[in-house]
Amino acid sequence: MIDPQHLWGHLAEVFSRLRNKVPEAQKLFQEDNGLPVHIKGGTSDVMLYRATMILSGIGTCYSLYWLLLAAAPQKNA
Repeated sequence: MIDPQHLWGHLAEVFSRLRNKVPEAQKLFQEDNGLPVHIKGGTSDVMLYRATMILSGIGTCYSLYWLLLAAAPQKNA
């Protein structure tokens, strides 16, 4: 059986070796360079933002299509 105290001690040692990236990120996002915050992260943030906007637009159009289809009078066969 694994001793929980030994396991937590090992995990604490591993996590203490990890480099803290928060101060670097704070400098990047607090820098006044005129860019919106959703673009400051670089190319991956720009691509994620654009994909989100495109998918939101497609989802909105799809929802409106089905709403209009449901609101239209039914054809009698």
